[in-house]
Amino acid sequence: MTIKTIGVVGAGQMGNGITQVAANFGYNVIMLDVNGVALEKGLATIAGSCDRLIKKNAMTDADKAALLGRIKTVQETSALKDCDIVIEAATENIDLKLKIFKDLDAHVKPEALLVTNTSSISITKIAAVTKRPDKVAGMHFMNPVPLMKLVEGIRGLQTSDETFAAVKSLAEKMDKVFVESVKDMPGFIVNRILMPMINEAVYTLHEGIASVESIDSAMKLGTNQPMGPLTLADFIGLDTCLAIMNVLHDGMSDSKYRPCPLLVKYVEAGWLGRKSGRGFYDYSAK
Repeated sequence: MTIKTIGVVGAGQMGNGITQVAANFGYNVIMLDVNGVALEKGLATIAGSCDRLIKKNAMTDADKAALLGRIKTVQETSALKDCDIVIEAATENIDLKLKIFKDLDAHVKPEALLVTNTSSISITKIAAVTKRPDKVAGMHFMNPVPLMKLVEGIRGLQTSDETFAAVKSLAEKMDKVFVESVKDMPGFIVNRILMPMINEAVYTLHEGIASVESIDSAMKLGTNQPMGPLTLADFIGLDTCLAIMNVLHDGMSDSKYRPCPLLVKYVEAGWLGRKSGRGFYDYSAK
């Protein structure tokens, strides 16, 4: 199929990142968010990202203007009706995603593909609430989207070969490396491995084995990771980490995926990481 217009649901960190990359590669993008302020913030984030690229001589002012000119912002699902593919990048909440996909299915043209950027939730379950389950797939971008090369592709039980081929082709046209998760299992590849490591780092803090700084330094210097697991958790968002651990725990029924009580407490306190100003580190003065 030919993809010319891409819809993106959500103007947050992932949504505006996907929007920027798609627009940069010549696609017309309609970015949807029910919150007008979020849309303004998302566009400002894209513009700021372009400005940084201009300073590095990786983009010109004309390139920036053309990129922004390919982006339209909307607050109603009906505005996505003519999109060839819609990529959902909302909060990692199963009830919200099911509601969004029911809404998209009712408003977007029948031949369009519906894709979720979920990092852990069952593609099969999401597809089942639509009347086009064969046209639903997972396309998990990494954060920050403009910089990270990986896209994790996930088939639902119902996903057709044609749909999956189209999703793979789109990712590659946006200069991403497409890696297939063969089975639709909780966490897929990346978060099946990454989140238990982060959760174990939180347990290491919770049990008083080491400080935040020592845990991060040990993992950076001992395993050559670019950032420590607690720094990474703050970057991802502790609420997102907790949501993914809950999906793993519920889906696998295995106690090794039980979220650390300290992670739960931080989320209850509203200490969500960088986006809230405090997580395992204090960002309020930065």
